[in-house]
Amino acid sequence: MKELLSLFWVFARMGAVTFGGGYAMLPIIQREVVEKRGWAAEEEIMDYYAIGQCTPGIIAVNTSTFIGYKRKGVLGGIAATLGFVFPSLVIITVIAAFLRNFSHIAFVSHAFNGIRACVCALILDAVLKLGKKSVVDLKCLAVCAAVLLLSMFTPVSPAILVVGAGVLGILLRQGMRRAGERV
Repeated sequence: MKELLSLFWVFARMGAVTFGGGYAMLPIIQREVVEKRGWAAEEEIMDYYAIGQCTPGIIAVNTSTFIGYKRKGVLGGIAATLGFVFPSLVIITVIAAFLRNFSHIAFVSHAFNGIRACVCALILDAVLKLGKKSVVDLKCLAVCAAVLLLSMFTPVSPAILVVGAGVLGILLRQGMRRAGERV
């Protein structure tokens, strides 16, 4: 029970202080789960991010579910997920109740502009950290560039891109093994 409460409160704190959606939360999850608590390895977190991107829902919530499940099974997944979404539900409910009354005030509008700029920086931080660990050779760089271009210039679903990149990774790895066996 103590571990379940710990999962709930750790993810509730992250959910309460992180703004900007799922991608902006990834660096905070990484710092808290990998660096501070040692609940998962860097590679595991990257796998959770990838799977979280393919599954329905918000990537940060999906990632918290995977981490909770790894720690304490189904109940751990539930505790981490509830912890992550609870603060957002409370905050969104309060904001929704009052935003209409204050959205026209310049101060509020400027605050939201600043928050959006911060979110862009947090997302870039997550991308750079993931890139350093994920793009390990020229083949990975080619896959990364292809997916980036497809996502920017075509209407292909991100889920299809992730699955396709996974299949391509398997094929490239098998090709490397075959080449190594011939040597």
